[in-house]
Amino acid sequence: MKLHAYIGDTGACSRREAQRWIKAGRVTVDGRTADIGTAFTEASDIRVDGIPLGPRRPYVYVMLNKPVGIVCTTAAHVEGNIAGFLKHPERLSPVGRLDKESEGLILLTNHGELSHRLLHGDREHEKEYEVTVDKPVTPELLAGMAAGVPMLGTVTKPCRTRAVGERMFRIVLTQGLNRQIRRMCKAFGYRVERLRRVRILGLELGDLPSGAWRELTAAEREALLQPLGLLAP
Repeated sequence: MKLHAYIGDTGACSRREAQRWIKAGRVTVDGRTADIGTAFTEASDIRVDGIPLGPRRPYVYVMLNKPVGIVCTTAAHVEGNIAGFLKHPERLSPVGRLDKESEGLILLTNHGELSHRLLHGDREHEKEYEVTVDKPVTPELLAGMAAGVPMLGTVTKPCRTRAVGERMFRIVLTQGLNRQIRRMCKAFGYRVERLRRVRILGLELGDLPSGAWRELTAAEREALLQPLGLLAP
């Protein structure tokens, strides 16, 4: 883990702010002024402005079945922000986002490295969605979406699709372009009436009621962290 990420995980500030502190020469490791690449261990004496850094907070992992209308931001001034809706005692951030009109599985955590690897890693991390559209699903729609759809100056990556009802299908993506599924459906003349995320990697929404949240079980933490090369706490 990078030094700025470790500082962020203590709750002292955000990762970005920690980078600014380091660049400003405010952070020392074992008595020496640190830079972004300075090595450290759990036993290192890390200080900010000469004040010892507090212990790293225990990692918290929460799954929320986000209802329609909640916005995936922690900004307090935004009406319907997800932090205000959750009201968790820890400062948690959503990993990725669902647009305001969409619902389903959102992961929130204070584990910055998990967020970084899930959102910015080189590996393709699966996310599965249940989609209801305004007219019958056809083999042509499913095959066309699976093959890739031109949008936003690129072509979507190949994905998996399967029908689960007359006007409902499931799609498994490994990317997250802006309003991707809605734009893909529109390209084939369909309008999305309901969009619900049901899985992230090995983490499944299951029967968690809309608007409810809970912390992950030990088995769920392992299923989430292990594919990302992280050790379950």
